[in-house]
Amino acid sequence: MRQVTNYIVLLFLLFNGIIGYGFTSTAITGGIPATVVFQDSLEWADYYFNTHKFEQAIPLYEQSLVNGDKEQQIHVFKKLALSQAALNNPESALSNIYDYFEIDFHPTFLLHEGFDSIREDTEFNKLSGTVVPKITAWSVFYFFISLVGFYIALFLLVSKKIDKQSRIIISIFIFIHSLFILNICVNQTNYVFQYPHTYLMSTWSSFMYGPLLFLYFRRVSKSHQFNNKDLLHFLPTVALTLYMFFTVYAFTGSEKILQMLSRLQEGLNPGDSTKLVLLVILKALSLAVYAYFVHRILRTNNNGLPQKTRIWQKNMYVIHVSYVVVYIIYGLYIMAGKNTGIMFHAPIILMSAMVLYVGYAANVQPDVFSGCYAYTNRLFPKYVKSGLTHSLSNELKENLTDLFENEKLYRHNDINLDMVAEKLETTRHNASQLINEHFNMSFHQFVNSYRINEAVELLKTENERNIIDIAYEVGYNNKVSFNKAFKKNTDLTPSQYLELLKDG
Repeated sequence: MRQVTNYIVLLFLLFNGIIGYGFTSTAITGGIPATVVFQDSLEWADYYFNTHKFEQAIPLYEQSLVNGDKEQQIHVFKKLALSQAALNNPESALSNIYDYFEIDFHPTFLLHEGFDSIREDTEFNKLSGTVVPKITAWSVFYFFISLVGFYIALFLLVSKKIDKQSRIIISIFIFIHSLFILNICVNQTNYVFQYPHTYLMSTWSSFMYGPLLFLYFRRVSKSHQFNNKDLLHFLPTVALTLYMFFTVYAFTGSEKILQMLSRLQEGLNPGDSTKLVLLVILKALSLAVYAYFVHRILRTNNNGLPQKTRIWQKNMYVIHVSYVVVYIIYGLYIMAGKNTGIMFHAPIILMSAMVLYVGYAANVQPDVFSGCYAYTNRLFPKYVKSGLTHSLSNELKENLTDLFENEKLYRHNDINLDMVAEKLETTRHNASQLINEHFNMSFHQFVNSYRINEAVELLKTENERNIIDIAYEVGYNNKVSFNKAFKKNTDLTPSQYLELLKDG
């Protein structure tokens, strides 16, 4: 009996100790059961964080990272960053911020009031100023210029007043300028992190500026016909594009963000190429070499151009050479480890000047884009100010002859001057001038000459056919018009011509 009593006493003491421990723990923890410590350390860490006991919270947060899922890791890295900031440990706070950004990139997190204590820290300030979206006066200006540039490029591309090859080349030239300026705008506003596929979006065209300007001036000044050999000028661009594709462009948006964050952690500008110095040197060499080529063209091949065209070309060349010089100086700054200040903006300002100047010319004097020679023809004085060069005129003549002799365009009963101009990819005015000068006849006379010549051949070889069928085949709508045109060209009606053939 005494032994049973002892067991009861021991059980009572054990139960009383457990209850007492629970109450004591509850009192200490402010109402949270002590069993929480063993069940969920993250909740316990959040309790310490909310009561500003950051030193106790940090070890528990770090412990919860071991087996935590993505959502838990996001939560923990944010709390760790804020805890370290509250303890005035900016280096540790930044490390946790980068860890958080690698999982879930939301740069507005840096605006949290919890970072106020370290907001003046150099590295934190650099990170915040690089990834948090912002609008500056420069970015607004560059955005405006890029939009104007894209409009100008499209306007030039569809303009029928400009020689086809000239307008394609100059359109691409302005387009890559505008793309580069937009790229700078996106970088300046930090929106490259919001739209990571804009990362280095214009770098592929770094070696195109010189070749395009050279080909354009050669086309305008010498009426050079673009050929396959000219594609060799773009081999560096192809090589660079392939390199950029495999090192940047083929990556996902998340991978590009990680790439930029990695560069930022290394103290580099995230918006620049990883081979920036080499790229700047090669681009400067390309610009300088092609500037020399353009200079040779202007020095030897523009004497036949009218004054306004010479002025236009000279101004374009001056802007381009100024850009080359400033870009070389900018390259020296890059090599010296500097990438900000006026020398950063100077090349872009000159690119903007090129875009605006070309846009001005496109609206005020579009004829300068084709290289208007002062071509005077006493028989046709109304064409003295035409935009046709000798070479272009001969080229269009060959195309026109092909259209009528091989494609037999005259067989269309609705043929008109606009149709011919569209086929030749030139203006109605140029098409009319072409026929007047090379064939010494009007458009309708030119068309009728081809129609009647074919009708004569058909009457010779197929004299059993109905005359009206032949008239329709060569492009006439009715027999009256056919008879009238036939008699004007041969002094005989089609019937009289057939009788003459039979009698002969």
